[in-house]
Amino acid sequence: MKRIGNQVTFIKSATSIRDFPDLNMPHLAFAGRSNVGKSSLINRLTDIRGLAKVSGTPGKTQLLNIFNVEDLFLLVDLPGYGFAKVSKSMQADWGRMIEEYLLAARENMLLVFLVDSRHEPQKKDIELYQFLEESAINYVICATKTDKLKKNQLAKNLSVLNNMYTVGHNRFFPVSAKTGEGIDRLINHVQQQLQTIQGARA
Repeated sequence: MKRIGNQVTFIKSATSIRDFPDLNMPHLAFAGRSNVGKSSLINRLTDIRGLAKVSGTPGKTQLLNIFNVEDLFLLVDLPGYGFAKVSKSMQADWGRMIEEYLLAARENMLLVFLVDSRHEPQKKDIELYQFLEESAINYVICATKTDKLKKNQLAKNLSVLNNMYTVGHNRFFPVSAKTGEGIDRLINHVQQQLQTIQGARA
């Protein structure tokens, strides 16, 4: 099975870009609403069960979790946003932490932006989409949990998402961490983008 790296090592959890290790590598970051399937996708991409913590409790990831992938790039698991059961101040802190990181790392990063294929675009998702567009951040969109829908309903939902997030087919990836659908296509794109980032830095 294809994966993004054979050796992945946890480095640390950070509260801001200032806490990052001084490693001269591209970043592959993951962002999305709480419970969108971010941890499951990361585990599938690395083929390491439990690398990112999977929990039935949304809001489990509250820090910037940093992994070293074969000394080639940093994998950064960003806190899930939009979890209603945390305080407004904590939600605001998460938003500031994510925005600060994305702006600081954008010259050196590909962001995988996860949205749930089962639902119409959510307010917080649209806000992040607009922020990414306005900030000229390099990103792709992953529509997760495609295995949860019947074929006709999935096609309808993906059409709605495509109409909202006008990134084009080459940057829109319907995926299932459970079945592996769309994973190889996503990995091929990620690897190409990371090589491009690395080449621009050489």
